[in-house]
Amino acid sequence: MTCFDDVHGKLGFGLMRLPKIDGEIDIPQFGDMVDAFLGAGFNYFDTAWAYPGSEEATRKALVERYPRDAFLLATKAAPWFKCKNAQEAYVQLETSLERTGAGYIDYYLMHNLGSVRTEAFDRFDMWEFARRKREEGVIRHLGLSIHDSADALDTVLSEHPEVEFVQLQVNYLDWDNPVHQSRACLEVARKYGKPVVVMEPLRGGLLANPPESVRRVFEQTDPSSSCASWALRFAASQPDVAVVLSGMSDLAQMEANIRTMRDFECMGADEAAVIARAQDEFAKFDLIPCTGCDYCAKTCPANIGISGALLALNAYTMFGSYKNEWIVGGERKNKRKPSECLQCGACEKVCPQQIPIVADLKRAVELLGL
Repeated sequence: MTCFDDVHGKLGFGLMRLPKIDGEIDIPQFGDMVDAFLGAGFNYFDTAWAYPGSEEATRKALVERYPRDAFLLATKAAPWFKCKNAQEAYVQLETSLERTGAGYIDYYLMHNLGSVRTEAFDRFDMWEFARRKREEGVIRHLGLSIHDSADALDTVLSEHPEVEFVQLQVNYLDWDNPVHQSRACLEVARKYGKPVVVMEPLRGGLLANPPESVRRVFEQTDPSSSCASWALRFAASQPDVAVVLSGMSDLAQMEANIRTMRDFECMGADEAAVIARAQDEFAKFDLIPCTGCDYCAKTCPANIGISGALLALNAYTMFGSYKNEWIVGGERKNKRKPSECLQCGACEKVCPQQIPIVADLKRAVELLGL
């Protein structure tokens, strides 16, 4: 038995990239996505205190519309984000409960450990706080999400046996990445007997829309399967993986992922060989590992359109062009240009991907004239 025995199916609904209209979460479409997800037999939802508007939207689209036992809800604590003392860190759980109206949290994660962020959890004694809340029944299961090396994960798990599960960035592009070490981190989780929730199986959408040479690898093997489905199935096929999160942004994405995961079967050796060829093609591109999470945007004092600039650089690398609206359009229409960066480095301290953002923004100015 594990803490995921009540989870139905391996697909989890990640609630960071919800559908939006004019910058606001589209509650009706979100509700339709919830209906489709639950109707297909899945029940794991993943939000966070740090996802703007997500917990409140979850209350409207899910909690107020379904019995509490119809779904499992995960949310997360981020004491590294502007918390000056322990009380400010502890109140995040109370805020999450108020926003979601869920009554209790099924899975509570110490969110985004890695680099200098890990220290905040110790400084504010978040581990003991979470343990107490688990004893009180406010949270049912305690986990962590981490963006760091396998050695860093090993250290945390050795120091905190109270952790029941881990959330890891696992995808075929980061499989042997020196920063995220997907393969090695999975091995550490297995060493400690911790089941795994996968985040970023599509690497922020990149693996759903890869370079043409990568796309051809998959199309030549199975023209009927999307690039996204290959990436999802790769992550779900790894041993000890209980849930694979997908941050779906519209109903079409939801329906496509349901088709992929409803009757999921692990990849065989032939399909693994196809993934290896795709990895070889990706290795030809020097890409920035930005997933568009926009944690950087929350801390930038100059309001720079950071992720838009980084994604534009990747688009230029892969396709030889980029769309200007990625930087100044949509939600980023009020963002300032990379050329106005203060070079303060605040963004780099919270970046889960450990990107040298200041240097890359300089490159965006030089290469793209942004």
